[in-house]
Amino acid sequence: MTNAPSANISPGPVWALFSPIGRIGREPYWLSFALVWVVIAISVNMWWSSTEIDFTAETVAISQFMESNPLFPILFFVLQWIELALVIKRLQDMGFSGFWALLIFVPGLNILMVLIVGFTPGVAEPNKHGPLPNSYWRKS
Repeated sequence: MTNAPSANISPGPVWALFSPIGRIGREPYWLSFALVWVVIAISVNMWWSSTEIDFTAETVAISQFMESNPLFPILFFVLQWIELALVIKRLQDMGFSGFWALLIFVPGLNILMVLIVGFTPGVAEPNKHGPLPNSYWRKS
């Protein structure tokens, strides 16, 4: 049996999207968010094209979207988890606690938070969350 290195410096896409552990750089952060936004756009387009009612901006409600398909609430929960995991990893890359990621659930601050952590560079040296961006420490 070989000893695994103390850090994982090449985690995969499942880690990038679902795990809040470690650090993630700005480029994979924005690419992951682009994937989330594409999934949202596809689901909204599916909903919009399947409705017979002519909606206006004043009459559209998120509850109508969620009730239109039983899988949309599950999709919404999964996408929220992905967003939270990405913001946590970016904060950890910057040397902050992932606890601050809870601000993405505050309306108005959520967009600001996503933009701030997306454009602020991380620390170049290892920190307690991983040796490099896009990595994490392994438990020994």
